Amino acid sequence: MDFDLVLQGTVVLPDRILEEGYVAARDGKIAEVGLGVPPAARERHLLGKALILPGAIDAQVHSLSQKDQEDFIWSTRSAAAGGVTTIVDMPYDEGDLVCSAAAVKRKIDHAGQQARVDFALYGTVDPEEGPARIGEMVEAGVAAFKFSTFGTDPKRFPRIPPALLDACFAAIAPTGLTAGVHNEDDEAVRSYIEQVKARGITDWRAHGLSRPPITELLAMHTIFETGAATGCPAHVVHCSLGRGYDIARAYRRDGFAATVECCIHYLTLDEENDVKRLGGKAKINPPLRPRAEVEKLWRKVADGDVWLVSTDHVSWSENRKTNPDMLANASGVPGLEVMVPLFVKGAIERGIPLTWAARLMAENPAKHFRLDHIKGALMPGKDADIAVLEPRDSVYDASASGNNVVGWSPYNGIALPWTVAATYLRGEKIAEGGKVLAKPGTGRFVRPPPRHVIPGAGA
Repeated sequence: MDFDLVLQGTVVLPDRILEEGYVAARDGKIAEVGLGVPPAARERHLLGKALILPGAIDAQVHSLSQKDQEDFIWSTRSAAAGGVTTIVDMPYDEGDLVCSAAAVKRKIDHAGQQARVDFALYGTVDPEEGPARIGEMVEAGVAAFKFSTFGTDPKRFPRIPPALLDACFAAIAPTGLTAGVHNEDDEAVRSYIEQVKARGITDWRAHGLSRPPITELLAMHTIFETGAATGCPAHVVHCSLGRGYDIARAYRRDGFAATVECCIHYLTLDEENDVKRLGGKAKINPPLRPRAEVEKLWRKVADGDVWLVSTDHVSWSENRKTNPDMLANASGVPGLEVMVPLFVKGAIERGIPLTWAARLMAENPAKHFRLDHIKGALMPGKDADIAVLEPRDSVYDASASGNNVVGWSPYNGIALPWTVAATYLRGEKIAEGGKVLAKPGTGRFVRPPPRHVIPGAGA
């Protein structure tokens, strides 16, 4: 038998869907994708109508934002259960901002012992040091850089002001990597927060009022204009507004590398229902918007204006999400275990082709982080990272699965028509039926290949 693994079902590719297709793997790599009678293999599964998707690459995960809380032991467990085979972890680790080669290496060593899926890393800068260490972090293997136009915390999540952002973009441009930026204008947000406080509003409405659309859109212009001025690929790491995707499209039309990521919460949850119901447990930056905006974002998916879909996953302990004073809560929600089935559900309900699932959660993230030499597609030669979803109704409950460090989720109670049945990493089954089989240390650090400079083309 020539193959180690063969899966037959509905194979979802970025450009087409193969009904009664199959995927064959050998030595941890995809070896063949085809139609019709599947070949023999040491392990062979005829899965009927099940969806066979490329393993998702979650472009935005915060495993270490809260000390002694989640860590990679839990984030990658949630990922494996949810059909996510690679996570890209953010650099804002409590107590250790990832802003030097030494910090990158510490994190690789730390995560490598815990990870159950593969992982790539973002780097950032210490505002006091500026761009001086960008080159050494590229050498250490970061897949992209992350900055913020808003200061969440002066040490853990600092604001990068315009002149420094310009200097950082200019330093990144020759490396070929992308600069991702959190898009909220610091001055504007602080002004609106003061207005909300002066009005005495503390309930669920306070967060959206403190960050109206203009705060997000002003920052997006700053980010994309900085990219245009420096020649650096500019990426907005989350956008809750249809207008933001229009702005990015205009920059692309003018010849600039300008992309936007949509988080699964902006495609699923809304302000008038979910924030009202959940309060702090639905507090996210930028905020969840009205339902009309959610539907607008799905149209942006269908139009091809969304580049990536991610989770912005962070598992804050419950005590940091349940303050009756809305603005006093931490921002962010967990989502790794449920992103893929939520996207599939939303797309099917709106008649949006599932090819977008393969593109926005696998192919494009692999390209974005320069990992497409090994990741992101059911294509011969790439890692055999595969998610299998079966048509089985379930109601999501984060605490019931046992795969999450926290028992709460803003997605609890959502009915899912498709459920992750199995996840494969490099051809090995790492999760089945919600049970994670992968041991800590199964996952590997993945990085962009060293960049070969073409003579005369600059650094």
